[in-house]
Amino acid sequence: MTLDPMLVFDRAMLRHRRERAVAHWDGHAFLKREIAQRLVERLDDVRRPFPVALDLGSHGDEVATALGSRKIVEQLIRSDLGEGFARKARGLAVVADEEQLPFAAAQFDLVLSAMSLHWVNDLPGTLIQIGRILKPDGLFLGAMLGGGTLWQLRQALGAAESEIDGGLSPRVSPFADLRDAAGLLQRAGFALPVADSETIDVEYENALALMRDLSAMGESNLVVERRRQATRRATLLRAAELYGERFALPSGRVVASFEVLFLHGWAPHASQPKPLAPGSAAQRLADALGTSELSAGEKVERS
Repeated sequence: MTLDPMLVFDRAMLRHRRERAVAHWDGHAFLKREIAQRLVERLDDVRRPFPVALDLGSHGDEVATALGSRKIVEQLIRSDLGEGFARKARGLAVVADEEQLPFAAAQFDLVLSAMSLHWVNDLPGTLIQIGRILKPDGLFLGAMLGGGTLWQLRQALGAAESEIDGGLSPRVSPFADLRDAAGLLQRAGFALPVADSETIDVEYENALALMRDLSAMGESNLVVERRRQATRRATLLRAAELYGERFALPSGRVVASFEVLFLHGWAPHASQPKPLAPGSAAQRLADALGTSELSAGEKVERS
């Protein structure tokens, strides 16, 4: 049993897997590269510079690569939970835990985070910390895996475990849903919060190739209450068989879906648009709709 209800993910194991992934990261970084590219493209709609930015969860410097020749960021500081990835960075980098950010308040004009926050136990708390280290009117852009990620693998593993092991184990980590994302930003104090999602479908030769890739990326199951013993070979083979039966493409390969939640929020500032106060409208709604206005409690006769 987990004593702390906030403790969902094993962060010590995450750090270990992150360090292990460094050596062969470039051969398995395709998903991070794609997500970083999509995240950075959202800056193209922002017509202002960001002198100092933070890449939170930098991995192999994919965000810096996606920024490319864009002049919107003057200085990019990288941070990562793994020392190996921090050393891999091409610029100034620090080893930092997303759950305990070591930065002073109001240090950054922009915080970018691609494919890192889905492993945070206290996501609202981390978002509050991000808001704290942003300067007033600073921007946070994040991309994290959402609840629809790997639904095919979840289904195949569940069916295989029920059939062979006689029970279920949390083999695929739970992630946040889109309907909660904007609310989390608002609760953390961000202004003008926006959240949307995109699905990235990736083809694999088979489900076993998918599982090997997840392991190499350090993205395999980190649920604290997962079964500690290795999954039986028969269970894995049956899961792969079921995956192929249910989710095979005409080519014979299989597809894996990754739902990506994109989060967008600003640190509050007096210059930002604000909703009008109740009763301050310059025009009556009834006039705009071409109808009659009724006082509270007045009944409408239905003909």
